[in-house]
Amino acid sequence: MNTDFINITTENLSSEHLCCIIRSKKEHQGIEAKRQWLSGRLNEGHVFRKLNAKATVFIEYAPLETAWVPITGDNYYYVYCLWVLGGDKGKGYGRSLMEYCIDDAGEKGKSGICMLGAKKQKSWLSDQSFAKKFGFKVADTTDNGYELLALSFDGTMPRFTKNAKAQKVENKELTIYYDMQCPFICQNIEMIKQYCETNSIPASLIQIDTLQKAKELPCVFNNYGVFYKGNFETVNLLDIAYLERILKK
Repeated sequence: MNTDFINITTENLSSEHLCCIIRSKKEHQGIEAKRQWLSGRLNEGHVFRKLNAKATVFIEYAPLETAWVPITGDNYYYVYCLWVLGGDKGKGYGRSLMEYCIDDAGEKGKSGICMLGAKKQKSWLSDQSFAKKFGFKVADTTDNGYELLALSFDGTMPRFTKNAKAQKVENKELTIYYDMQCPFICQNIEMIKQYCETNSIPASLIQIDTLQKAKELPCVFNNYGVFYKGNFETVNLLDIAYLERILKK
């Protein structure tokens, strides 16, 4: 196993490969948007640690107080992403990255680590069965099957906010909340915008651009949340087929 890992810093942010699956040699709008988003987070204690290679092997986490998620808790880390894909799977990279996060939390005197999960594994969420091998337990749940997983060091537990559990909005049209943490979001939002304009479908595409807005969101959120007819649908990025299934409801 290659043990050459590096952390993204303000000094290397502009030059390092961000390893979120995208392999384009040309400037990619989503990657540049993520760089801009990260530039405002790194001084808040946000950690992006990756294999020093052009591979999808990385973990991304932040202090819960400054994590853009509607979760409350004192002195926790929140894990946004933990990904190992392709030929790098099965080599121990995932364990190494999780152990780094756990050790980092211990050294900084954190109360624990938490992450978004679900009763049934969902796409775009880190493997919760893997997390549970490290002792993560269900700290909170929503009525539609999402779970907040936590590894507590001191017995305290984080919680979803009351708003996050509401999972309702007054707006009945297609409504998507998003931020720029994921490099796939730019193209995804543009695709949905074009589809809705072409098919005369009213839609509200709402960019979350502050911590306060993220903490007040009316749904669980990792970087994306979809509502239709006032009801929460998913945190998963939509393709056209998925979007059409939602619009038929």
